[in-house]
Amino acid sequence: MANSKSWAKIFRDHNIDKHDFSKKPFILTAEDIKRSCQRFKKTAEKEVRILCKQDTRESRPKVFRDNNLFLLPVKNGIYNIIKGEGYIDMPEIKKEIAIYNSKLNFHLDSSEIGNSEMQHLDFAYASSLIRTFMDDVSLVLTIRGRKYTPEFNFLVRKQNISVQSVQTEVDAGYEGKEQIVLIEAKSPGIKNTIIRQLYYPFRQWQNCTNKKVITLFFEKDQKENSYSIWQFQFKNVKDYNSIKLVKSGKYRIIEK
Repeated sequence: MANSKSWAKIFRDHNIDKHDFSKKPFILTAEDIKRSCQRFKKTAEKEVRILCKQDTRESRPKVFRDNNLFLLPVKNGIYNIIKGEGYIDMPEIKKEIAIYNSKLNFHLDSSEIGNSEMQHLDFAYASSLIRTFMDDVSLVLTIRGRKYTPEFNFLVRKQNISVQSVQTEVDAGYEGKEQIVLIEAKSPGIKNTIIRQLYYPFRQWQNCTNKKVITLFFEKDQKENSYSIWQFQFKNVKDYNSIKLVKSGKYRIIEK
């Protein structure tokens, strides 16, 4: 969780508690954060990257939680503190686990070495589960790693947010004849997550193609040996909070 003591000092130093968030976000730079926290001793109390990592509602510092605020990067080294809902609850998949028979006709020894989100995602793709979920046999892996966004604008409630050259990362992206599918793999058990993880890559790739851009969350549950997939869409491209669940499923992959 981002350090509450550090953020309390940042808010005091910059009079953020007096800011009228109903009119506009508060702009804060990495340098502002460093100056406020320079006398703290622990890395977690002064490292900008750690202090600004607020990927769930619960990981926000106390002053954010108390005032219904969340943080978004808008440019390299520049952040917006915004009033509103920055997160989405992960809908529970209540249907029973579906048995999925892998399309591969051989066993993948390498899938049993390690336990990373990327590894589980690669196994699901190799087994053709991703293609089957999307009903698109043409999907091939073409996108992975970090890139920088183009300039784009969007709304959080009535607040206009402008983003330019923010680093984004997708765990995997697949291109087919008519669509691009972007996947964010998440840790099992997380009940909510920041919308930015889907929205920024969505806006980025929309700018690069005329094909439909699809966004998915993916999770591997080791305990029950299942793979969960959620497909979301943004009903209004320029509305950060217009995210809606399209479909979801939970699967157990059976190899031949």
